[in-house]
Amino acid sequence: MRLRIPPGQAGRMWLRRRLPAVRHGLDVLDKKLWILRREQDRLTRNAARTEAEWSAACRAADEWLRRVTRLGGRRAVRLAAGDDLAEAHVYWADAVGTSYPARVSCAFPEPGAAAPLPITTALVPAADAYRAALRAGLEHAIAAEAVRVVAAEVASTDRRIRALRRRLLPLLEEALAAVELSLDEMERADIDRARRIGGSGPGTSWRAQ
Repeated sequence: MRLRIPPGQAGRMWLRRRLPAVRHGLDVLDKKLWILRREQDRLTRNAARTEAEWSAACRAADEWLRRVTRLGGRRAVRLAAGDDLAEAHVYWADAVGTSYPARVSCAFPEPGAAAPLPITTALVPAADAYRAALRAGLEHAIAAEAVRVVAAEVASTDRRIRALRRRLLPLLEEALAAVELSLDEMERADIDRARRIGGSGPGTSWRAQ
């Protein structure tokens, strides 16, 4: 990484402004990373919970499907299936500028008046079980996606912090020290030059050795 520093006093002023800005940016990023990691932990626990609930709901739905098949055969399942689709809507949340899916709502089609009567009464709880499994699957999907989004932002923020702290900040500090040293040497040289010029002026007396 190369810095384009203005020459002379302008460079010193530029570095003196830039260093506090970088340090402040690091403070902000450190706080952001702390908040994101806390949110990542919470979302990870939520994803584990929704995965367990989804698995349990799927097992319950499969059990009801086996009951329906035993009582009414596959024909009962085919007749119970409709053409209408469920609708899902995802709601988003924000954590220090990072948006991620937070929750989901699911609306299921209502059976019409012309819908055939179920061949077996087990179809009603079976349909409820599959609706519950679908809802649980959607909730786990957004929970897993939220973990992925926040984890990616945590990694990105961590990389930025390391780049600033390990590369840019030392470069700026070293550059400022070098500019300060160079300007101090120039100032001393100017003072020495002025003294020599002043010492050799018309009012100077010389004593022979």
